[in-house]
Amino acid sequence: MMLALLLIYVLWHIWALLPLPAYGKWLLVTIVAACFSTEFLGFTGTLDKMSLGWASFFYNLGNKSIIILFYLLIAFILLDLGRLVRLVPRELLHDNLTVSIVLTVLMACIAIYGSIHYHHKQRVELTADSHGRLSQPLQVVMVSDLHIGYHNRRVDLAKWIDLINSEHPDIVLIAGDIVDFSMHPVFEEEMAAEFRRLEAPVYACLGNHEYFSDKQKAQQFYKDAGINLLVDSMVNIKGLTIIGRDDRMNPHRKPLSQFSIPDSGKTDLQFMPYTILLDHQPYNLEEAAKAGIDFQFSGHTHRGQIWPLSWITDAMYECSWGSLSKGKTQYYISSGLGIWGAKYRIGTQSEYVVLTIK
Repeated sequence: MMLALLLIYVLWHIWALLPLPAYGKWLLVTIVAACFSTEFLGFTGTLDKMSLGWASFFYNLGNKSIIILFYLLIAFILLDLGRLVRLVPRELLHDNLTVSIVLTVLMACIAIYGSIHYHHKQRVELTADSHGRLSQPLQVVMVSDLHIGYHNRRVDLAKWIDLINSEHPDIVLIAGDIVDFSMHPVFEEEMAAEFRRLEAPVYACLGNHEYFSDKQKAQQFYKDAGINLLVDSMVNIKGLTIIGRDDRMNPHRKPLSQFSIPDSGKTDLQFMPYTILLDHQPYNLEEAAKAGIDFQFSGHTHRGQIWPLSWITDAMYECSWGSLSKGKTQYYISSGLGIWGAKYRIGTQSEYVVLTIK
């Protein structure tokens, strides 16, 4: 209901603002509403019944329309507030060609900038000290929130795989949400073949979108892709202990305190393994510090994807993006390599993390 009211608010302002005859206003408002409505095709399963090309077109059309309407909503609210305090004359919002052009150009600039910024992947470099627990330095590439599907297609994934391989990592870690919401495009484009090109062992945990899509199909896909999925389990490799938690979508997931970390009770660090925790959603961060985890890697937040939603995620989470330390535990909350919805980044970044453990 609230979404419908906000849409009506924006459409009413578009109607009032455009210096067009009634039939022209009706035509444009109908087109805008139709573009917005395509967003809901995915929730009904309609996209899975279409050809991949059309499904991708409608997915992107609907999600991009929402972002543009969101920024129009902000613009119209600010203009209405300006009217209330008599800073904005009424004529500015009625049959005004100049304002119509300005808003159109502004929305086009936002869309172009957001798209370019999304496709430019930032390299985040981190270091950690194993305190002599590793015989040699390790380079770990960590990513989260790929959201491959109707918008992030195989051609996008191939570029990301090349990017990861260029770092020559010893291990690749993925903190959940590899898939978006449907497994159909993932299987149709045979994206598992791209993951098999990774030149290092790959370990991942589940995210909430694996539950949204189809957990069993997602797990089969990861097996086909050569991704070692850790679901409330752990593995020892190259001197590291890697723990992968099930997502919070499972209310019965194993508490972190129940993981048996070898020699975790010893105070001499050289007798303890260097431990990395993969936990998709960055809640209850203090649990990792209490369990003696050395490094926790999470994602999920996307840091809101676009401004000013980043303000909301910053308020919701203890850390919605970036580095944090608690005791001897280091954390990094990633804004994600991919994205769900519209492929726009405004005020946030798409990134991958290169962690060097000395």
